[in-house]
Amino acid sequence: MLSRRGLMGAVLASAATPAAAFSAASDTFPLWTGGVPGKGATVPVEELVERGKAPGVLDRALFGISEPRMIVVRPARADGSAVLICPGGGYRRVVIDREGYEVAHWLAARGVTAFVLIYRLPAEGWTTGADTSLIDAQRAMRLIRAKAAQFGVDPARLAVMGFSAGGHLAADLAARFATVAQPPVDIVDTLSARPMLAAPIYPVIAMEGPLAHAGSREKLIGAEAPPEVARAHDPSANVPPDAPPHFLVHAEDDGAVPVGNSLRLREALKARGIAVETHLFETGGHGFGLAAGRPAGAWPQLFMAFASARGLVKPPPG
Repeated sequence: MLSRRGLMGAVLASAATPAAAFSAASDTFPLWTGGVPGKGATVPVEELVERGKAPGVLDRALFGISEPRMIVVRPARADGSAVLICPGGGYRRVVIDREGYEVAHWLAARGVTAFVLIYRLPAEGWTTGADTSLIDAQRAMRLIRAKAAQFGVDPARLAVMGFSAGGHLAADLAARFATVAQPPVDIVDTLSARPMLAAPIYPVIAMEGPLAHAGSREKLIGAEAPPEVARAHDPSANVPPDAPPHFLVHAEDDGAVPVGNSLRLREALKARGIAVETHLFETGGHGFGLAAGRPAGAWPQLFMAFASARGLVKPPPG
């Protein structure tokens, strides 16, 4: 496994890399080439902020995303599987290292082509409002399928994984993959956005009540959103009969997003007859990413076993 210290060297030169250079990386694919839909009167200005304090350890966040895109991390030996990764950030930012590139490289080391989604943030003036991030996730799934041959992936073996607010986005996609959140703009939008399976990791799910994460709710639907709007953006309230299997992970001592969020989604999936595997860890807190060296660090291998059993990835030899 790559260390956090050296992980990003092959992708970005340094923590001081400006957002414009980051966007121009050769393995960056814009979601739209004919103009990003939903632009309001003003367009946000992208900013890349270093949050980490440990020397040599990157912990960056993107704000003001105006050009949604995917960063592709390719395995040396691809097995045809693919995972779209939705980093967290409370719908206020997109945290690209711990919940993005680190996970992508871990997956790529195991034959999975990983796509880190840099999605727009709903509260930054987009006319599509609370559906803005979902529109980007739907588009990313369709674009991967449209370019499956170019990426070297099987369009049927495409999953979604997300963390915290990105876990909400992954669960929202798994629930509302068929929702027409915006009119189609080209032939890509005629393809399915349904993931083969979904892996919301310590996800935000509830949009009201004691389980809700106040920051994510405010940025997604507004602090004073009425109950019908909260319900429309609660994945547990919108599970369709053809939802994909789910893999859920949470720490019981999560002080930011209560473990009840994952339990709420699990209960809704079970009620619909959707397969779900749930792993709860006594400790881990929130935002643990791969959690290397900690008890919660067992989840990535558990995910690979789940993904193998479901046919996403190929089982290891022997």
